[in-house]
Amino acid sequence: MKKKSSHPEETKPHPAAQSHGLQTIQVKVREDLYRAFQRCNWIVIHETGRTQLDIMNEMVEDFLVKHGC
Repeated sequence: MKKKSSHPEETKPHPAAQSHGLQTIQVKVREDLYRAFQRCNWIVIHETGRTQLDIMNEMVEDFLVKHGC
């Protein structure tokens, strides 16, 4: 029997993904990092008015720049 994810949003595609040619990246992290990211993401969205998609793209871009990719 397949174990259900404790975080159902991990398996749902982003609503904009189907209409804008976006791809899904699945990142596995420790529980504490997951909670900290979700909390920080929520704060940034509510303080800046930016979208979650914008923040996700920024996160990947920052990672690529940091590692010279």
